[in-house]
Amino acid sequence: MRATIWGCRGTLASPGPETIRYGGQTSCIVLDLDDGSVVILDAGTGIRPYGMSLAGVHPPRVDLLITHLHADHIEGLRFFSPFWDPEVEFHIWGPPAPQKGLEQRLAPFFAPPFFPVHLRNVPSRPQFREVPDGPWTIGSATVSAELVKHPGPALGYRLEEGGRSLAYLPDHEPGLGSDLGNVEDSWISGLAIARQTDVLIHDGQYTVAEYEHRVGWGHSSTTDAVTFAKRAEARHLVLFHHDPLHTDADLEAMLVDAREVPGAAALDVELGHEGQTLALA
Repeated sequence: MRATIWGCRGTLASPGPETIRYGGQTSCIVLDLDDGSVVILDAGTGIRPYGMSLAGVHPPRVDLLITHLHADHIEGLRFFSPFWDPEVEFHIWGPPAPQKGLEQRLAPFFAPPFFPVHLRNVPSRPQFREVPDGPWTIGSATVSAELVKHPGPALGYRLEEGGRSLAYLPDHEPGLGSDLGNVEDSWISGLAIARQTDVLIHDGQYTVAEYEHRVGWGHSSTTDAVTFAKRAEARHLVLFHHDPLHTDADLEAMLVDAREVPGAAALDVELGHEGQTLALA
């Protein structure tokens, strides 16, 4: 399994000279599985350049796993070239909701006045699937999903293949204003999904000072991200969902602070960046 980051910015795309090293595209990671299957995590603006990189040679099947329906995680789907290819078998997975199905919740983004083409007229005729309660299989990977703390509903995902694992929790607030280091395991959102994972891609949007004024917004400080990774016994932490106001220099200063959190030395902590490839072999 190989994971490539095509977008790691949160909330709002922010391209420009001050974000060039880590990128300004919103959330999108592409997983190439050992059997040739393609799994995409979220459809932020990063999915568009991924589609362009295919140069018209599209995989026969695409499975898109959406964590939640905030705009920065779905806005690129309308401009993703395989989505408009009738030869592609397109599956969209996402969180359940009590009143409307996944297709009904996505449909307004594909209709006037927001978009000229109705979802029912998309040539790939995507199939919509709310995630099951237990693990399921996509290609050669086993996938698990769990509802996590973020205004939503919102999911975290775990993918396992060949004895290796990746957990993806891009929008997550496990601390919710508490001391995450002292909370019992059973009260920590998303911990089961992240437990002993080889690579944990996790929300690290705020500094500690910023988070004090944003408790309940659904995102983590870098300190909470490191503490969560330590509690999960993850091996490698990739900080993700970078704030649109944070420059490359800001992010690098946040990384320094994150690596000074007690216990961080046992983790391989780094910043996610566009073009980054994480090989799990």
